[in-house]
Parts: sequence; C-alpha cells; structure tokens
Amino acid sequence: MISPAPPARSAPATGPALIEAAAAGRADEVSRLVTAGAPLDARDAQGRSALLLAVAGNHVGAARALLDAGASPNTQAANRDTPWLLAGALGRAEIITAMLPRKPDLTIRNRYGGNALIPACERGHVEAVKLLLTSGIDLDHVNDLGWTCLLEIVILGDGGTRHQQVAKLVLDAGANPGLADEDGVSPLAHARQRGQRAVAALIEQAGGG
Repeated sequence: MISPAPPARSAPATGPALIEAAAAGRADEVSRLVTAGAPLDARDAQGRSALLLAVAGNHVGAARALLDAGASPNTQAANRDTPWLLAGALGRAEIITAMLPRKPDLTIRNRYGGNALIPACERGHVEAVKLLLTSGIDLDHVNDLGWTCLLEIVILGDGGTRHQQVAKLVLDAGANPGLADEDGVSPLAHARQRGQRAVAALIEQAGGG
C-alpha cells in the first residue's frame, strides 16, 4: 500500500510580511516581496495599507517601491487616513512627489472632512503645500469644522514664517481670502484678533476684508 503524500505546506503569508517591511522602511525587502506576489492591498488590523505605513514612517524608498508596483494612494484606513491624505498632513514632500503621477483621488476626505491641503497648511509644511497646489486640489474646501485651509493657517497656526509662507502660497494660487467661518468671522478678522500682522497683511493684499 502506498502511503499518502504528506500535505503540502502553505507558503508563508506575504501580506503581513509586506506590511511589516514597509512599516520598518526595509525598501529592498518590500521590492522582493512585491516581486514575489505580495498583495499590495493587504491591510493590518487598523485597516492600514503597506503604503500608508511607509508614509507614516517617512520611508521614502519603501513608498516608492510600493507606488512603482501599483500600490494605491487612496486606500482608506479605519481612521479614514489614506496615504495621500497622511502624506499631506505629515508634510512628506518626497512621497507626495512620487504620488502625484498616480493621480490621487482628491475627493476622499479625512476624519475631519478635510482634504490633504488643510492639515498641510495648518502645520506649515511649506514644501508639501507647494506640491499639493500642483495637483488641482480644492483651495477653498471647507471641512467639518467650517474651516478652509486659509482659516486653519490663521486659527491653528502661529503667524510665524512658515505660516506666512503657506498663506502666501495659497493666496497666490487663488484661495478666496474672504471665506468666513461658520460664525461669519473672516480670515482677516481672525488674523487681527491673534496679532498675526504679517498674515493679516497678506490677506489684505489679496483682497480679503
């Protein structure tokens, strides 16, 4: 009697391995796993993709390897982050540069109802804002707090050099300087109330009242 062959051992799951490699920034391993057929849409327990974790850690090489393989910048995690949205919020300029040719979905919103530009402006990520402005992103989008990117620059910014720079960038790009918050308070009024004279001057020069 011929003994039955032993059951074949399943190959190790490559999805979790890819997520781990991306989170650690091991770009060579990411490339190897992708070549071996690791699923680019694999997610961890929080719904985070390998690309999202590469963005979180600012692992540029790993992010580029994933994007070159076709990873989506639009995969949304449980907290509503996508690689594109998080790259804007964290000011990941090199990764944003790599994402732009992939045409990220500009209509996806974060957990505050905002686009990638709003938190980038709030945090004064100058280089990231320059890049985001080339994407066709909505300069006057209003988030769930009732704030545009310009309002967030003033309300949550410190009026310093970086916030002056991003205010000038969005105003020069065509952001409406007069869009008020839900209480009818304009960006100029907020800037004056906070003593942000340089930002207030920029808003006035752009026609804000």
